[in-house]
Amino acid sequence: MSDFNTSRWKDSAFAQQYRDNADVYIVERQRLFEIMKSFYRFFILDDKPKNVLDLGCGDGIITAELLSVDSSISATLVDGSEDMLNRAKDRLNNFSNMTYIQASFQDMLKADLVNRQFDLAVSSQAIHHLNLNEKKQFYPLIHTCLHSGGYFLNIDVTIAPTSDLEQWYMKLWQEWMDDKLMATGNTDATFNDIIQRYKSLSDNRPDTLDDQLAVLRETGFVNVDCFYKYGIFTVFGGRK
Repeated sequence: MSDFNTSRWKDSAFAQQYRDNADVYIVERQRLFEIMKSFYRFFILDDKPKNVLDLGCGDGIITAELLSVDSSISATLVDGSEDMLNRAKDRLNNFSNMTYIQASFQDMLKADLVNRQFDLAVSSQAIHHLNLNEKKQFYPLIHTCLHSGGYFLNIDVTIAPTSDLEQWYMKLWQEWMDDKLMATGNTDATFNDIIQRYKSLSDNRPDTLDDQLAVLRETGFVNVDCFYKYGIFTVFGGRK
């Protein structure tokens, strides 16, 4: 099992660099947020207060975006990094219905740390750190955390089913970053080897979209589908 405590996300300097440059690293990041909010408005939002589980919450950006749609949300934010949770608390300090849990996904698999059910479980750029066998344990855990009729939405990277597609997807990603950097006049050499570092780091364990959709269906989710895809960047999920 992968270990959060030995991953680069324990390094606060690395986490800060990621936050500062996320709109360059993540293809169409702002559009991903808009898709998530559209999903929430269409499938979940009504006149009743909603409970949201934010898995691998980072600095709380996902919950903040959802609160911009529905300020009555009660959210439980889970992350293995104390520094990230502190950043999330700072971002969301004007909202009272927030619960923060410092725990890795591995911790969640070992103990019942989230003792309530939710209308939406959402994760962004986090679950790809689990290998497929771990995902086969984690997706059922998410399923048990949802009310009947609740939804799971995963915003994450995947791996292509063939090597030639993977090469093209990496090219698409590099072209996106080059365009973003050119538009802002950024000449930072830090971005030159992002893809090489992504591919070489052992804590990145993406699986194919098809494999993960199959696991969701096997887990018992329905209406399972991919809602957005741009190369390796995807939004997918389903309903309990």
